[in-house]
Amino acid sequence: MALLELQGISKNFGAIQALDNVDLRLDPGEVLGLMGDNGAGKSTLVKIMAGNFPPSGGEIRLADEAVHFHKPVEAREKGIEVVYQDLALCDNLTAAANVFLGREIKLRFGPLKILDYKRMYDRAGQLFAELKSETRPRDLVKQMSGGQRQAVAIARTRLRDCKIILMDEPTAAISVRQVAEVLDLIRRLRDQGIAIILISHRMPDVFAVADRVSVLRRGRKVADKTTKESSPEEVTGLITGAIQSA
Repeated sequence: MALLELQGISKNFGAIQALDNVDLRLDPGEVLGLMGDNGAGKSTLVKIMAGNFPPSGGEIRLADEAVHFHKPVEAREKGIEVVYQDLALCDNLTAAANVFLGREIKLRFGPLKILDYKRMYDRAGQLFAELKSETRPRDLVKQMSGGQRQAVAIARTRLRDCKIILMDEPTAAISVRQVAEVLDLIRRLRDQGIAIILISHRMPDVFAVADRVSVLRRGRKVADKTTKESSPEEVTGLITGAIQSA
């Protein structure tokens, strides 16, 4: 049984059709590379899965159950988390504070509530250890490398019992060494049974970690193949239109 299925997803913004009858399948513990040129519909599809806005047509199914998201918190409650390209981190806060941002653990003293820093530091440390990241809970984000920042954003998704993580360009604008760190994080999440949709323009990264690759062009899905059965050259042709479909 598929963990996530998109059936005939379409999205219109007035007269503009951003997505046209897109089908997508994601199995437990699978990494799916979602590729396409700018304007192909990748971000729109991710925002639909994340609950940012509803589709104009089609259906989303989780473990064969139809779901309807009206806001992101509803998607999170169903186990879907997102790591956006800008990471949405606060540079002036610690790693632990960013992990728990908006979901802080608090102690109650009568009518008063105070932040339970010890429990947050301890839990953040456990999450970083699970990810085998060198990130430390008390480190300030502004002092971190790109790979460490990704670890903080990914650790934040692990606070809940998430089943699916949508990752938007996680290796953009970071060094080669940091790219390797992020790809290792993706492999560790996959090994823990978490399904990942990896949105990326970086062909080597997708073929390094993805089990399958789906290609969107002008709002339509034009390919869905295992990476073993495809190649970077074929995917490039599908993205540009030199190859119509596969």
